[in-house]
This record gives sequence, C-alpha cells and structure tokens, in this order.
Amino acid sequence: MTTPSGLERRLYGEEHEAFRGTVRTFLEREVVPHHEQWEKDGIVSRDAWRAAGKQGLLGLAVPEEYGGGGNTDFRFSAVLAEEFTRAGASGLAVGLHNDIIGPYLTSLATEEQKRRWLPGFCSGEIITAIAMTEPGAGSDLQGIKTHAEDQGDHWLLNGSKTFISNGILADLVIVVARTTPEGGAKGLSLLVVERGMEGFERGRNLDKIGQKAQDTAELFFRDVKVPKENLLGDLNGAFLHLMTNLAQERMGIAVAAISAAEYLLQITMEYVQEREAFGRKLAKLQHIRFEIAEMATECAVTRTFLDRCIEDHTNGVLDHVHASMAKWWATELQKRVADRCLQLHGGYGYMTEYRVARAFTDGRIQTIYGGTTEIMKEIIGRSLLP
Repeated sequence: MTTPSGLERRLYGEEHEAFRGTVRTFLEREVVPHHEQWEKDGIVSRDAWRAAGKQGLLGLAVPEEYGGGGNTDFRFSAVLAEEFTRAGASGLAVGLHNDIIGPYLTSLATEEQKRRWLPGFCSGEIITAIAMTEPGAGSDLQGIKTHAEDQGDHWLLNGSKTFISNGILADLVIVVARTTPEGGAKGLSLLVVERGMEGFERGRNLDKIGQKAQDTAELFFRDVKVPKENLLGDLNGAFLHLMTNLAQERMGIAVAAISAAEYLLQITMEYVQEREAFGRKLAKLQHIRFEIAEMATECAVTRTFLDRCIEDHTNGVLDHVHASMAKWWATELQKRVADRCLQLHGGYGYMTEYRVARAFTDGRIQTIYGGTTEIMKEIIGRSLLP
C-alpha cells in the first residue's frame, strides 16, 4: 500500500488488507448511499449500527465469548479509521464505540457487567457514549460538578453534560461523576447510565459546523437512581481509568487526521491536473507544484511517524507523550492541508457538493476533542521540562 506521495507503507499484512476490503464493501453498501440523508437528519440510522455489528466491525478487541472479534491488534482499528475517513463517513462513530468506550468495558467491567453489555455492544444493539465534558468543565476534571450520592443500594446522580457524541442514540452512557466531594480530580467515579432510567433526559441534538450526521447532544441527570452494580471500575478511580485509555483515543484521532490529509492531497492532485487557468493546467503552474510538494512532504513525514506509533501501540509500548505528539501534529496538519486544498479548488472548494468543502468543516473539530492542541503541547512540555 502506498500513500499519495508515493511512500510505501510496511505496517499492514495480508490479513489487514483483506479486512480493508471488507470495510470498503460495508461502506459502499451500508453507509455512503445514506450519508447525505443522515446529514440532513442530524443522526444515523440504528440499522447501520446493526449492519456494522453483523459485519463484525464492532467489538474487534472484545473476547469472542462475549460476541467480539477477540483481536487486540490495533492495526485493524487503524484500517477502520482510515477507510471511514476516506469515505467521509463521519456519522457512524465506530471508532468512539470500539476504541474509546470498548476498553473501559473490557478492562474494567465485572463478569456480570460484561455478560450484560458486551454482546449488544458487539451486535450493534447497544450504542455507547462517554459523558465527561460539562458546560463549565472540559478537559479539567477538577471542574466536574455532576455528582452522585451513595444511597445504600444505588447512587443518586445529578448534573449535566454537553458535546456528547452518540448522545441521542446511546443506550449505555459512561458518566464521569463526583462521588467524593472533597476528592478533587481523584474523587471521581464512572457510573453507567442506561436508556430508560428515570430522570435521564437528552437535550438538544447540537447543531455543529461539521460532522452533521453524528449526533452530539446535551445530557441531563435529575435524581437518576443508578444501581450499585453499574459502577464501572474502582470507586473514586475514574481519574486513573481515564488517563489509562487516553493514548488510544488520541491515536484514533491522529490516524483519522493523517488519512484525511492524504485523501485531500490525492483529490487535489487530481483536480489541479484537470482544471485550467490562463490557458494552462493548474498543475503546470510552479506555485501549485510547490504547494503540492510541501503538502506531500509533510504528509509523508507524518505518516512515517504515525505508522511507528501504531506499531508501538499494537505492541503495548506507546507512551502518552508520543500519543500526544501524534495527536497534535497530525490534526494540525489535517487542518492546514484542508485549508490549502480548499484554496486550490477555488470557488468550487466552497461548494458543499465537493468533498474538500465538507472535509474542511468536518475536520475542524480534530484539534479540539480528545484534548486540544494546547493541552497536548503542555503534556509534552511537562515531560521534557518537569
């Protein structure tokens, strides 16, 4: 497999490329024909989730005994992220489901919880979300106000969350809540709220500038009785649990980012070889060639680093610092490439019928969620200058 810059990738084996073919077929049949309607609706069909489960695209790393694929090789998740990005399929948040929420359930859940939740997680019958961000607290866990009081046989949960991906569709929401008032960031726990629990309400499906098909919601918890058996992981252990899984979350975002940049470069190279200005193909103009050369070089260098990070993560040796490097660099590159490719498309780049226009707005969130660029730099800086 080669990149638009001609760089040969050596990360994947035959089994990964066979899986890539499966993913592309799924996207062509179950996603691409419906995505425009999903964007108008602001939400994808639950049928698409069930179709993804039937095709074996959900719960890749979940043990087979619970209905999953039983494969912890992160390269398969990377293939999913690459192909969904190339297809412009921003609505079906499979990466969130598999790579962010999946590890919480497989590593923290009790045996009873696994048997209760994981089969539906893998089949697409249970759609998941994680609720951390609040109107007054984003990445700062100490600012979380959503709280749960111990009532003996249950927790009484009160508070609100915002910007929650899959918020409307979610059947199972992992809520970060304060269970020890004086504990600061270390007084937080993970509570699983399920669809239908009294007092659990969904607010608006938020109107975003991009990723229109992906439901992003406000969630409200008013005296929700969460059973004690829905505590996920250790009491007051949320901070450590969240930190443990952040590297994979950021890698998923980074993989999508470099894939988006490479795809935009590819379609822009094709465009400038067809489009004419002043009686010449755009590709014949030195400025255009320089722009393409710069983007191709940046993508090639970034791809080399990202593939190394994917390999390290697959082998269990990627640290949070290099995951942060990958996340901030790849997403900022995606943003720059999207802007430059849109410019090279001229007026057509501003039209939503062109992929470059949708990629420009869909990708803008990449430098924000999963930890902003500024937070990534702070993490890296602290590791170098403690």
